[in-house]
Amino acid sequence: MGCVNTTTRKKNCSQQLPVHTGMMMNRCGLLTLQREPVPLKSIEVELEVRDHVATVVSILNYKNKEDKPLEAVFVFPLPGDAAVCHFSAQIGQTQIVAEVKEKQKAREEYDDALSSGQQAFLLEESDESPDIFSLHVGSLPPGESASIRLEYVIELAVQADDGLRFCLPAVLNPRYQPQGSKGAGVQVTSVPASLVPYSLSFSARVSSPRPISKVESNCSLDPLQYLNTDQTQATVKLAAGHKFDRDVELLIYYKDAHQPTAVVEAGQASAESGSLMGDPVVMVSLYPEFPQSVMSSTASCGEFVFLMDRSGSMSNTRIRSAKDTLLLLLKSLPMGCYFNIYSFGSRYEHIFLKSVEYSQQTMEEALKKVEQMEADLGGTEILQPLKHIYSQPCIQNQPRQLFVFTDGEVGNTKEVIDLVKKNSGSHRCFSFGIGEGASSALINGMAKEGGGDAQFITGTDRMQPKVMQSLRFALQPAVVDISVTWDLPKEVSVTVLSPPITTLFQGQRSLIYAQLTGQSSEAAEGCVTLKYSLAGHPSENQLHFSLRPAEDTGLTVHRLGARNLIRSLEMEERDRRGQQDGGVKEKVVQLSVQSGVSSSFTAFIAVNKDNSEVIQGPLVRRNIPTPCTFPILKSSGRHMIHMDAPLSGSPVMYEEIETDGFPMMEEENQSIKSAVPEQPPRDPLLQLVSLQEASGCWLLDAALAAALGKTNEEVEKSKPEKASSEVWGTILALIWLHGFKMDAKDEWELLAMKAASWLRAQNAPCVSECVDAGNVLLGCSVKKEALGL
Repeated sequence: MGCVNTTTRKKNCSQQLPVHTGMMMNRCGLLTLQREPVPLKSIEVELEVRDHVATVVSILNYKNKEDKPLEAVFVFPLPGDAAVCHFSAQIGQTQIVAEVKEKQKAREEYDDALSSGQQAFLLEESDESPDIFSLHVGSLPPGESASIRLEYVIELAVQADDGLRFCLPAVLNPRYQPQGSKGAGVQVTSVPASLVPYSLSFSARVSSPRPISKVESNCSLDPLQYLNTDQTQATVKLAAGHKFDRDVELLIYYKDAHQPTAVVEAGQASAESGSLMGDPVVMVSLYPEFPQSVMSSTASCGEFVFLMDRSGSMSNTRIRSAKDTLLLLLKSLPMGCYFNIYSFGSRYEHIFLKSVEYSQQTMEEALKKVEQMEADLGGTEILQPLKHIYSQPCIQNQPRQLFVFTDGEVGNTKEVIDLVKKNSGSHRCFSFGIGEGASSALINGMAKEGGGDAQFITGTDRMQPKVMQSLRFALQPAVVDISVTWDLPKEVSVTVLSPPITTLFQGQRSLIYAQLTGQSSEAAEGCVTLKYSLAGHPSENQLHFSLRPAEDTGLTVHRLGARNLIRSLEMEERDRRGQQDGGVKEKVVQLSVQSGVSSSFTAFIAVNKDNSEVIQGPLVRRNIPTPCTFPILKSSGRHMIHMDAPLSGSPVMYEEIETDGFPMMEEENQSIKSAVPEQPPRDPLLQLVSLQEASGCWLLDAALAAALGKTNEEVEKSKPEKASSEVWGTILALIWLHGFKMDAKDEWELLAMKAASWLRAQNAPCVSECVDAGNVLLGCSVKKEALGL
């Protein structure tokens, strides 16, 4: 992960190309490449989850063990949709709380404080991407310690299995800056995860009106401790010794997760009545449930466009998993639809010149090309293929559905999201972040603006079930005519803070934030109604709620509401770029300052004015390194951080590092040749799936028999006399899936539905006889009804 210098300081305006520096070890503890000590010693993170909202407090402990005053610069990832709402520094007995100010003013105030020998602290969001922040700790005298406190609030995303996902990003891989893109790019100070010189401790407290059934993580956790008998409160801790080789992910599961709720939060007593912070704010969570009759009829049309990242960082298991996923997707598409597959790195390729009708021939051609795909296209330049896809005319009566798979390491996040938004009227965009350090701002932003769904695939997660969940969403009929109406006491008016709801999916949460202005009695009630039309059926969901403010929520709901409004206004400002902006930027700055929530136009600044001693001497800058997960390449006693090598675009410079006998971990000692491992034997499920025809049936042949674990002779001999070989082969495949692979049903359910509808269309006379004979042959007891027949 990198120390990404995203600020262009007035006293240091040089634009640098991305340079990767590393760390070395010697007798004095951990040092940077220039043999400099690292002043950041430890990070302590406390998470408090209330239902589906989290407050995160991070304490960063610094100590200057050198004999000269330092400026420590740390660039680190945060979730892209976090509302950063507090920043303070503790030096000895003195606590300095930062204020939010316009970004350029904050930078100038910081520089002025340093040049006059004062201590100052600056926290700002990157101009390129809202999930990267830089923290400047200025004028830390020799021997001095400082403790920095950073707080943010965030909504937890609902996963396909109803878990709520919290991710503490720990990995920040270098972001690829395409040629000719705006912005200065990012300078990265990266170290292998195994050599991060500071420690991380992490604890979480979870509370909810509903019982907590379990908490899972991709990292080692100490056991979950319940704090009460009804199991609505619990604590959990990260086991000691976190290796920084992954983001810390928590999945929280509640019983009865799909309950609509409304939380009203009282305004801040000191804020002006009628202002966002002075008035109550309500957060409404709705879970629309669609009629089963509509849900069972999936669309049989659509243009499905798959865009696959083939940059160097997608190598090994990532690209293999992506190819397996494309196999499942292609087998699950409905007959009569259109499709195409694009792949990209520093350049892009497509399988067909334009989207083609789905048939046995086009499916086979696509699968041949997919099998040959490798992570060999260089950098991560996603903008050009997207522009090409959007330039293709849409096909009449075939709604376009775009699936984007990427490890999300791009430098021009905002440009990409703006392009998706500009084309949101002509398609839905489903995005998948693959691996550690995938940019949450990019993945969530594309799905949000493209009216689709975002999924993250980390660690040992299987990509396939998450992608198939999104394909189910894409095959659902689009929900149209969405409107939200409020019924409140006549003295109360409502101002909605979140953007209008443009998409609804079965079982997915929709959040609405609104400011409530005016007085109401303690017993007053409000009602919010969500209306929409699905496959020609008008529907509505209603929620009645008390206007009495909840206790103990602090200002969490206000800050999340402010964050929603800030993000919408920032997007509006980018849309208006080059036109009269109508004071949008000023509105953002005013709202950010008023709510104390950071934005791309503001920064947190704190100056220690109590310190009467002027700090003498020039400041020495120390970049705090951050972990990256790129392979380290070892060559002739030197090693370098390996980044996507661009085939075109900005040159990436490598800084080679003398290893001086410094220990290399086995996994880091990879040569370029080993980037393509020997292929493991194919998973039996994928083997069977690969044999299915585009129409949905399976042909009876030796390959099918082998996939079922039988000989050709055994399969032929057991076939009922009246059954055609395709009907028999298809029924056997369905019995095998239901009998042996129920744990992976999410992955094969759509292609099994296609097989069942093919069988029904055959009007075969002996289906029951085939099911009985198939159960005997395969040693199963699957009922005909379970197969959808």
